[in-house]
Amino acid sequence: MNAGLVAQYAVIALLVAASAVYMLRRLAPTRSARWQASVARRLLKPGRGAFAQRIGHALQPRAATGHCGDSCGTCGSCGTDASASASAGPEEQPLTFRPYFRPRS
Repeated sequence: MNAGLVAQYAVIALLVAASAVYMLRRLAPTRSARWQASVARRLLKPGRGAFAQRIGHALQPRAATGHCGDSCGTCGSCGTDASASASAGPEEQPLTFRPYFRPRS
């Protein structure tokens, strides 16, 4: 194999890995946040190097830091109450289906 083919396979592998991470974060946000927090916690252990500490702080999920700023109200650090936002309106909305083709009269 020549160097060009190896570089091509490396780029394809990076793209597949990036799309898998994106898919995981979109379809399973809670699980991916747990995994991300687990990796960050391992990197933030005392005795790790400064580089590992910096990566751990960068990987730490925003909700775990206590100042996420998205006003979700789940952790109580934003000053909003989750019960107040839940009473604003129903989460579930009925589906209405319309026929794609109109029947001929």
